[in-house]
Amino acid sequence: MWNDFFKQVFDDLNVTIHLTKFLQVIYFFSLILQYETNRIMSIKISKPTESELDILRFLWQNEQASVREVHEELASKKDVGYTTTLKLMQIMFEKGLVIRDDKSKIHIYKPNVSQETTQQQFLPKFIDTLFSGSSTQLVMQALGNHTPTPDEIDEIQQLLNELKKK
Repeated sequence: MWNDFFKQVFDDLNVTIHLTKFLQVIYFFSLILQYETNRIMSIKISKPTESELDILRFLWQNEQASVREVHEELASKKDVGYTTTLKLMQIMFEKGLVIRDDKSKIHIYKPNVSQETTQQQFLPKFIDTLFSGSSTQLVMQALGNHTPTPDEIDEIQQLLNELKKK
């Protein structure tokens, strides 16, 4: 009788120990998940600087590039050292502006922000600062200083037609 009693107590205790360990593992993983979620949410993609925009423009056109390829493009337009380009791209990676594939010896960078999103970041302040908040003045200035192609005119007309419908 006592044997059965102690056997049942130890079996129950063993189940409790396993359940406790299981719950500790779940708690540990929930802490990791919470930490990673907070870390990812705290990464705020910031506005790129002028030099970072030069790099992004090249990446948007080419979809991806190595530091050397980006450097060759920048160096063709202005005096810039390779290490400066490398450092800029590392900073852009830390800021979340680009992603980096480092599986091979040569790191390949891709834009992590779209051109449209970046334009939307800059446009409101640009319109407010230079055109007193008037998008009409912006459009008139842009069209007055640049002769649009027939395709651009069609695209503008399509946008105007959509705006009239609203």
